[in-house]
Amino acid sequence: MMIALKAATPQLPRTTAVADHVVAVDETDSTNALAAQMIGDGSLTLPDHQDGELAVAVVAADRQTAGRGRNGHKWVSQPGRCSTMSYAVRIPRAIATDESVNGWLQMIAGLVTLDALNGMIEEYGAAPNQPDCSLELKWPNDVFCHGLKLGGLLSELVIPPSSGTGTDADADDDVVIVFGVGLNLALGACRLPTPQSTSLQLHVSGLPSFGEMRDAVAERQVEGFRERLVKFIADPKGQAESLREEVKAVCWARGRQVEAHFTDGTTLTGEAIGLNEDASLILRTQDGTDHTVRTADVGVL
Repeated sequence: MMIALKAATPQLPRTTAVADHVVAVDETDSTNALAAQMIGDGSLTLPDHQDGELAVAVVAADRQTAGRGRNGHKWVSQPGRCSTMSYAVRIPRAIATDESVNGWLQMIAGLVTLDALNGMIEEYGAAPNQPDCSLELKWPNDVFCHGLKLGGLLSELVIPPSSGTGTDADADDDVVIVFGVGLNLALGACRLPTPQSTSLQLHVSGLPSFGEMRDAVAERQVEGFRERLVKFIADPKGQAESLREEVKAVCWARGRQVEAHFTDGTTLTGEAIGLNEDASLILRTQDGTDHTVRTADVGVL
């Protein structure tokens, strides 16, 4: 019989030292929902974006009772084993709503997460159990290891009270993007929620305790979001091309036969050959036609 794990308020000293604001609770329905609620009621505020500077707030919970993924999917997590964090940043509305570049915000979240995980592994002198145990991104929002899901990402736009809406909206206003990041760090094989999921400790030896891992990864994520988003805000088009090359090296789907499942129930099968300039996926079907995939769940065949 599996013993239920009790939630405890996350202790995040390293993250608190680098973030502009940290909210930590033992349990909530969703850290993204809690962040959005606090931004909306003014209890969580971030200073306006300034050139070369970016504030990052963190909302963390040990247990989520209604964690969410893309397209209405649920994210299952367990206290003391899974990191559930949301990172809130203010960026110009013009960038957040520009469909030619805003897809890269999700890709940035993925790259920040890989950097944070790999940096933590290196810091503690841990080592993969197998030489090909690299972390990759499954477009558009999953962290993969050996073809299994280790983590998920969900980005959502929130309008702060100080910004206008509708006809009052100003393109120069800032909006808030909340990046939710769920990571299976210390789940044993018997606790994995699905056969398609995995956990970092199953692939890497010499890791520190869960609490240390969670804090070290979150610290790096705060710094990574700040550094990468400052560059992206300054030059979205230029950074998009650079990000495209960077994602290519860690894109799990690229070169594989995959099936895209769309929200209307249709599917498209083909080879994932890369990303477009707007971060959408290029899927080449058997007849040699390239298709653009912007919103879908993509699985390997």
